[in-house]
Amino acid sequence: MTKGRRGAVRSEAARISILHATAAQFALRGWDHLAIEGIATAAGVGKQTIYRWWSSKAGLVADCLLEGLLIPESFVPADTGDLRADLTTWLTAVFEFADEPRNAVLFRSLVGAAAEDERVGLQLRDALGASSALQSRLEAARTLGQLAADAPLQQISDALIGVIILHVITRAATEPELPARLVHAVTGAPLSRRG
Repeated sequence: MTKGRRGAVRSEAARISILHATAAQFALRGWDHLAIEGIATAAGVGKQTIYRWWSSKAGLVADCLLEGLLIPESFVPADTGDLRADLTTWLTAVFEFADEPRNAVLFRSLVGAAAEDERVGLQLRDALGASSALQSRLEAARTLGQLAADAPLQQISDALIGVIILHVITRAATEPELPARLVHAVTGAPLSRRG
């Protein structure tokens, strides 16, 4: 009984070590140069240990996103009752994070990984708050009449994530007014004259 418990602890420690090594190697080398052998060496495990739990490097990257190891901030739109302000604040936070040079490289690598593997794309979308968090915020706004009753919530969410990805891959500068203008364009929520 005790031996079984020790084995489980070692396995969890190895899993965490592998995920941390993956995150570090991904940040250092990017998607194209990420290698299972390098991850195994950095984690102090054999390649067979990694392949026992993950069938590919995409699975490792997806789990790193899920664990918050690649995008450590939580990008969840607030619900203050003002849809425009909430989405503008959320989009501003994402752009500010993505505009940091180190984070911009990370994001571009994540977009490359997402283009090759659907799981990474879905986890990236979740890490940016665009799955249930954004959908819940949009549904609340629709309930309050801040969006049309037939507003296409999934398409609004997809458009906002698409803007983020385009922003990252084109290395566009973020003008202060850009988030509010994008929110207006995508949701039709009125632009206010304040701040």
